Amino acid sequence: MAYDHNVAICSPLCYTMIMNKKVCVLLAATSWAIGIPAQVAKTSLIFILPFCSSREINHFFCDPAPLLLLACADTSMNETLTYIMVSFFGMVPFALILLSYIWIIAIILMMPSAEGKRKTFPTCSSHLIIVALFYGSGILLYLQPRSSEFPDGSKLISLFYTVLHAMLNPFIYSLRNRDIHRALKRNMWNKIVPR
Repeated sequence: MAYDHNVAICSPLCYTMIMNKKVCVLLAATSWAIGIPAQVAKTSLIFILPFCSSREINHFFCDPAPLLLLACADTSMNETLTYIMVSFFGMVPFALILLSYIWIIAIILMMPSAEGKRKTFPTCSSHLIIVALFYGSGILLYLQPRSSEFPDGSKLISLFYTVLHAMLNPFIYSLRNRDIHRALKRNMWNKIVPR
């Protein structure tokens, strides 16, 4: 979406030429071709670990980090792979998306009309909010050091990363809708000034 917004704002006249079906399929296929083998490698390294004593996962779902806590063997290779993968698949795309939006914001600020700025910025801001929530909590979840002081911290962050992000996604994207704006204003006005 960041690339789509970038093309739409920075090269609006060439948008249909640049963002054709072939490019969209290529973007989707590339993410699948890079992501699936990486996750298969990470999962296969967890499958070969020996697990002893308790097999009860102290977490909401079967995530790699809580599984590593149950392993009886040395998990340093798994942890190193996790850090590398989060750095590559988390921080690099997040940085590229932020750079794309910095470029978009620079283009928006150079627009001569205030109306153009007013219409363009909300289009990008909703996606930027979702990206910040998703990548921020995901990077924090997987790059935080193991801590005995706040053991349920990873549960809270993973809840935010998986559930809250997905719940807020439709709400944040619907904020651009005029009907939603009117309903929110009417609802807020009724709470401030009761009838």
